[in-house]
Amino acid sequence: MAFTNQPQIEQVNSLLEKAYLGRTIDLPKSIELAEEALKLSRSLGDKLLIGNSLNKLGLFYMIISDFEKSNAASNEAILCFTAIKYQIGIADAKYTLGSVLYKSDNYHKGLSYLIEALSIYKSHNDLTNLSKVEKAIGTTYEYLGDTVNAFKTYKSAIQNARKTNNINLESNALNNLSGLVLKKGKPTIAMRMITHSIDLKQKSGDIRGYGFALYGRAKVYLRTGEYEKAERDFIEAIRIHEDAVENMGASMSLSKLGQLYFELGDYTKAERTVKKSLAITLSYNISVIKIKNFHLLYQVYKGANNIIASLQFLELYIREKESIMNNQTLRIIENYDLINRMNTLESEAKIQKEKQKAIDKKNKDQKNILKQKQDFLSIMSHEIRTPLNAITTIVSLLENKIKGEDKKLFDSLQFASNNLIIIVNDILDFTKLDSNKSVIEENNINFDVLCSNVLNLYLNAANNKGIKLILRNDIQKQQHYLIDQPKMAQILGNLISNAIKFTRDGEVVFTTQLMAQDAVHDKIRFGIKDTGEGISKQDLEVIFDSFSQIKPITTREQGGTGLGLAIVKKLVSLYAGKIEVESYLDEGSEFYFTIKLKRVAKKEAIEITDFESLKGKSALIAEDTPLNAMLMKKVLTNWGVHTDHAKDGKAALEAAKKNTYDFILMDVHMPVMNGFEATRLIKTLANKNKKTPVFAVTADVLTNEDNNSTHLFDAILWKPLELDKLFEALSNHKLNKKGV
Repeated sequence: MAFTNQPQIEQVNSLLEKAYLGRTIDLPKSIELAEEALKLSRSLGDKLLIGNSLNKLGLFYMIISDFEKSNAASNEAILCFTAIKYQIGIADAKYTLGSVLYKSDNYHKGLSYLIEALSIYKSHNDLTNLSKVEKAIGTTYEYLGDTVNAFKTYKSAIQNARKTNNINLESNALNNLSGLVLKKGKPTIAMRMITHSIDLKQKSGDIRGYGFALYGRAKVYLRTGEYEKAERDFIEAIRIHEDAVENMGASMSLSKLGQLYFELGDYTKAERTVKKSLAITLSYNISVIKIKNFHLLYQVYKGANNIIASLQFLELYIREKESIMNNQTLRIIENYDLINRMNTLESEAKIQKEKQKAIDKKNKDQKNILKQKQDFLSIMSHEIRTPLNAITTIVSLLENKIKGEDKKLFDSLQFASNNLIIIVNDILDFTKLDSNKSVIEENNINFDVLCSNVLNLYLNAANNKGIKLILRNDIQKQQHYLIDQPKMAQILGNLISNAIKFTRDGEVVFTTQLMAQDAVHDKIRFGIKDTGEGISKQDLEVIFDSFSQIKPITTREQGGTGLGLAIVKKLVSLYAGKIEVESYLDEGSEFYFTIKLKRVAKKEAIEITDFESLKGKSALIAEDTPLNAMLMKKVLTNWGVHTDHAKDGKAALEAAKKNTYDFILMDVHMPVMNGFEATRLIKTLANKNKKTPVFAVTADVLTNEDNNSTHLFDAILWKPLELDKLFEALSNHKLNKKGV
């Protein structure tokens, strides 16, 4: 049978080869050939051929920005390759899926797919595909503002391309690296790189890639003020991309051409050109260019004194950026299991390939994957904590203005926002819990207030489902204990949230009982009981394992990461307790644990800080997020501090040359120049602030892991900012460099 089908198999492979080779010249024809190959493959019922055909179609549709068709083809390809255990095919499909995601609006999930593809290519020593996926990973890092990792990844992509003499891939990575170098303010080096990239494209005959290279050179000309040359290259790049149906390339080139006209003061041309780019990005959901177009149109209309239109596009810009940021936050947490699975893929593949060599290489590979995971967690930390910083700062600013009945609502808001920060931190720091490095940090806490606050967080969720949420507290209302409030709130919050989630009607009862006392401690039993669907005996054995779901059926309507109960188990064990459960199907469940808490007297009221002591001081705020900069400025202004704002590290360096400040508040992740580099230059180059205290203000919880750079800062202040710690830092400059 195989012999009979051999001519048709060869025909499919020939069609796919022609389609791939012709993609740089005539993409519509490539799609037509791949569709023909897929139809023939389906008639043969050959999963390898079907998967290969789908992979090519997914790639081609991704190139023309038809993301829906690309995703459909790539996902079906993964099913085919999984059935026949063909790892390289799976990697190719995940590369395409990752590329679609980072080009639309999901940078983090895109990065997860790309890193999974990278792991497979590494296990097969596939240098060509390594270069291809590294270039995409570098682009994603760049979109996320992580220029350090972007630079490293682009360099690795170039090196792997050169090892295989693939001038197309080398040119692609050089193009991106040139743009990154240009952002760092080095146009001469950028021009040298992009010129070489253009030469390589001319040698290879890759017309579509040549369009991207011309776009790269035009950006350099734009930066150096050579507008005629820039305009010529942009227009030629647009023509090439439109002929090739390369929608993303066309939208990028049109957007930059619009910026050129804006800089020349030709607002009519700028408006027309940017709107043409915007139409493409709206049609194909090319989010990163769409956001830039919103901002550019805001500038164009502002320059043309059309204030109403200017404000409309500013609002669109802010709304779109916040929407994407919020989506990233949710998707990061929902896909935490995907990140962890990534860490095992490479070692498993190597063991299958060659057991003895895999053992020798395992330690080195695991270090590389751990580094990638750390980099990924660093980005996640920054992206999640940045919007939270705005929330908690606004809450702090409103604290003294809320009176009467609204004070109770405000207290709930404050507790909820603080609790959200803690939960996010614990998720990001799950590896710390997993390695038993986390410790209890106790404070004097009113037990009844803590229980009531936790319960209040979930009243709306219970009410919306028509469920009664009841607190039965056996402990005296005025009793205080030494408690790690964030950890205890997360334990109870996870259990109450789960109970509500899996209860359709009835009630959820949160009980606390005093079981025993000695001279110092109270032994207290905590219980969360529901009238929900219950848990099967089989699932009871695994519900406290990481990434397990407690729902005893196969659907996922409730969602969740599967981390909640695993975290609860570890946190309860820190109190020398053990979480247990009793459950009966269709009757309900009770999760309970018993721990000892040390009794303490009611704490005295905290003395109000005299913020007026900073009056008359001056500060430079280096922050690329406008909302966070505005809130920081408002806080410091309330304290009588004069402030200047720099939108990136380069602007901060220029400000440090012109003015003397009492202190500098430096964000770490910024475009053009990051906070590390800016601080290093301020501390070493001639300027008015070489001895000025510089405080890192960052949402990246892994900042203090960079021992080569943290010594630059006088202290590290974590976002979301705690105002008392910010005040302490500015007042005495004596904070621990491990962060506060």
